[in-house]
Order: sequence, then structure tokens, then C-alpha cells
Amino acid sequence: MAKNLMVQGTMSNAGKSIVTAGILRVLKQDGYRVAPFKSQNMALNSYITKDGLEMGRAQVMQAEAAGIEPCVQMNPILLKPTSDVGSQVIVNGVPLKNMPAKEYFKYKKKLIPDILSAYETLDRQYDVIVLEGAGSPAEINLKQDDIVNMGMAALVDAPVLLVGDIDRGGVFAQLAGTLMLLEEEERRHVKGLVMNKFRGDKKILEPGLDQLYDICHVPTIGVIPYTRLDIEEEDSLAESLLQTALPDETDMRLDIAVIRLPHISNFTDLDALARLDGVRVRYADRAEQIQTPDLLILPGTKNTIDDLKWLRRTGLESPILNCARKGIPVLGICGGYQMLGNEIDDSCGAETGEVVPGLGLLPVKTVFSLEKHRSRVKGRICAQSGIWGSVSGCECTGYEIHMGESRICEENAQGFIQLTNQSDLSTRADGCVRENVAGTYLHGIFDEVGFCGRLIETLCRQKGRNSAVSGQMSFWEYKQREYDKLADVIRENMDMEYLYRVMGLA
Repeated sequence: MAKNLMVQGTMSNAGKSIVTAGILRVLKQDGYRVAPFKSQNMALNSYITKDGLEMGRAQVMQAEAAGIEPCVQMNPILLKPTSDVGSQVIVNGVPLKNMPAKEYFKYKKKLIPDILSAYETLDRQYDVIVLEGAGSPAEINLKQDDIVNMGMAALVDAPVLLVGDIDRGGVFAQLAGTLMLLEEEERRHVKGLVMNKFRGDKKILEPGLDQLYDICHVPTIGVIPYTRLDIEEEDSLAESLLQTALPDETDMRLDIAVIRLPHISNFTDLDALARLDGVRVRYADRAEQIQTPDLLILPGTKNTIDDLKWLRRTGLESPILNCARKGIPVLGICGGYQMLGNEIDDSCGAETGEVVPGLGLLPVKTVFSLEKHRSRVKGRICAQSGIWGSVSGCECTGYEIHMGESRICEENAQGFIQLTNQSDLSTRADGCVRENVAGTYLHGIFDEVGFCGRLIETLCRQKGRNSAVSGQMSFWEYKQREYDKLADVIRENMDMEYLYRVMGLA
């Protein structure tokens, strides 16, 4: 049986996912076979495994840090919010149904057998499992039916690290208050406290650590400094989404503007672009923020129709159409691709039950269905002209997650990518191109150096400057380097000897 450790937080975005990934990386470097686990994740950033199942991207990132292939057992329950009070419930990688929050809270304990089955699968394969909690374990209104924090720790008898965010302020109150709201049996699981995102002189902090121990009788085993690492972020609190400032006249980087949709999903598609030298990715949710970028991207969304209405309501539709008319390249991914078409037909009621006109930039009609399309694919960009001609023949890999199909409704319109399904090797065309506007369902399209490099180099030439993208390391190598940096930070600032004893490791 595997040893285990659980990382919980005092709040959302305290840094649980990153601390979990760092511990996994350290254990991997030390020769252990390790795996992440999160019983229930709520996120709009998801991933398709090699067997066509859907899971949260945070556990994919953690699996990468652990050096293993992601599998759905690492995240058996995924909640994808469809509104402020409801989510699509995905169990073992397959959509179950949409549920309002009240219904799900009554239902979720029925999922404990699925959670334990997934955990036991990993338990048989790995030396150590590092679990991640969600939100805060001290949400006393939800504790009775908890399956992701202390309820999960009890199910597998896991020792717990409690992580607080010192950058937001009030970290002593966060940690002490959380422990005070736990029941005695729950407090028994907490073996160490971690202060994350610290800036300043640790010596000034030390008297407070001693007082905290006197109050809580739990040692602070780590003070993690605020560190600039380029590691995938999980949710709508991600710092990358706050990059909204317009470039000034002296900024010679490529300006890539991304529409920040209210239900934006899989914005991690843009990470491979943002890490490149000479490239600036910013987000826009107001008409005046769009201006004249070098590339405009409409990303994925969990609610295509509602977000399309939002574009019109906020006045964003007009500057998007203006960019296309000016010859600025416009790319839509998944829900963004659906918006670029002529019409979206949701007669089946997958979202709102309406039929609405699209932006009319691509000759495409999308018809929703109640069945979700999930696949891992490889592809090759079809022969193109204009701005997209530079990427003709480039290989790309990724995955698809969408409801319904988009069909080209003009005889002479061009598909964008010829795809091969990695599970059954079937081939088909994906997406559409018309002049400078393109759309695709392929998530992860920028991860391949070939496609990404050629597109960026072409945009740079249009701007009259050189680019060295082709000489940069692959996105995979880049991520592995960042995980190693994270492991260094964890080793230097956490009592790993104590942590090993807590886990029962030699």
C-alpha cells in the first residue's frame, strides 16, 4: 500500500496545487513512484486522457511534475460550473448530468465508492500518493458531507499539511482560525503548517511562529517565499488573467489579445505562447482594451451562447469584427470557434435552448447535442494561404472537449486541420479558415514548437522584427525545468526530514 500525504489550504488559491506539485517533484527526484489525487475538483480547465476521459488540469500538471502519464483516477470527480449555482458533474471522466448546487450536495456522498475505487487503483501502483484538498476544510456549513478535505483525509487516514497565504495578509488568523473550527478528530490529522508566498525577512516572522505553535500545538514546517515560477494555474483566480494593460509605444513584443469571457475555459491553451521571448499575452473584457493587436484569440468557454450574448451586451462584438476587417489574424478555439460562425443551434437544450446568430466571420453552423465529444488527437495543418499559409503542413497534438458539431456551409471554404484520433486512428477535418480568420476545436494547439514557432515568426516579420522562437526549448522541456525549480524551492524552505517522518518514509 502507498504512503500518503494531504495538502489542504485555508482558502482557495492559497497555493495547494503548486505545493502539492513541488512535493511530488521532490519525491520523484528522490526515487519514489508518486501520484497526485484530488477526489473532487471544481474547474473549467480540463484535459482529455489517452483513453478519452475528462479530468481537471491541476492534476495533469501535478502528474507532469511526478513524471507520469495523467489518468482519470487522479481526479474521479470534476465539477465544471455552468452558472453561479450549478455545475456539470463529471464522474470517472464521463459527464453524469448538470446539477444545481443544492442537488449535488445531497447527492455527492453516493460518489464515495467511486472516489475510493480510484484511490485504491493508485494505491496499488505507487509508493506515495499526495492528495490535494479544495477551498477550506473549515467551511462548517459543508463539513457534514465533505468528500474532499477532512472527510477525504479520514477515508484514507492521511496526514495533512495546512497551507496559508501570507501574501493576502492575516496568515496567523487563517491558520489558527481554521484549526479552531476543526473538530478534535479532524485536528488530529494536521501534522504541519505551511506559510506560502512570503516576501521579506524570515527572522521578523519567527516570533510569530513560536506564538502560533503555543496556540495551535502544530509546528510550522515551511515558509515558502513568493517565487516567480511559470507553472500552470488552475482557475479564474489565476494571475495570468489579470494581465490587461495595453502595450505602450516602446513595447516591441508581439501583442496577443485574448477575450476574457465570463465562462472562459482551458485558458491554459495560451501558456505556451506567454512563455515565449518577445511575446506578450494580455486579456480584454472591455471594448476599449482590444485596440489593434498582432493576433486576437477567442478562447474556450463552458457557456458559448451566454458568452456570445455578453460580447454583444458589452460592445466587444464590434471591435472583434473591426480587427477581422483590418486583416488582423483572428483565431477561435473551441467555444471561441463556435462564436465565429454564422449560427449556433441549441435546440436540444444543452445550454439555453436557443438558436442564435454567430459573429459571421466563418461560414460555419454549429449544432449542439447533449453528448460531449472527447478525444485525444494528432493533426496536420491543411494547405492554407495568407497569414495561415506559414503554418501549412505543421504537425500539432492536443485534445477536444465540446458539445455538438460545427459544419462548414460553403462549398469552397477551407478546413483548418486534418486530425487523426489517437484511440481509433480515424481521420477527419477540423475547423475552418476564411482569409485571416481561423477556428479549431483543438486544445493545446500552441504546445508544438513547429506550429507555434512558425506562426510567431510570421507575425514578427509583419511587425518588422526578427524572432528566435524556433531555437527555444520545447514547451515540455520548459515545463520540466520549472518543476525542477519548484522542487528546489520546496527543499530549501520546507522541513523535508520532518515530512518524510510524517509520511512514514525512510
